[in-house]
Amino acid sequence: MPHLIVEYSNNLTGLPQAQLLQELNQAVASSPEVLNETDLKTRLLAVEHFEIGTAPTARAFVHAQLRLLSGRTPEVKKDLAARIAAVLRRLTPKPEGVMVQLSVELVDMDRGSYVKERL
Repeated sequence: MPHLIVEYSNNLTGLPQAQLLQELNQAVASSPEVLNETDLKTRLLAVEHFEIGTAPTARAFVHAQLRLLSGRTPEVKKDLAARIAAVLRRLTPKPEGVMVQLSVELVDMDRGSYVKERL
């Protein structure tokens, strides 16, 4: 915990993957809610097959989901979402003629059923 999963449409060529991972981790780990930076696990997933809406226009997306153990206040969640959105907004390519949608979602994980171990 936390787990940050970023899905993006594979038509967003030029996405700076290494930089994006580093800056997302810095932004989230700098929150006082993240007590140990080694607990943060971030991954990028390119989505090959996708459809956005019904019109035959060029569209793309980036969607981040931050999964946290339950119990955070709405203010904390809003802050974390804003940190993630700021990085995505700055680093997501904006190809000419392509409408790009950006979204961030925070999801509570059940503390009682979450298992984490260091091996």
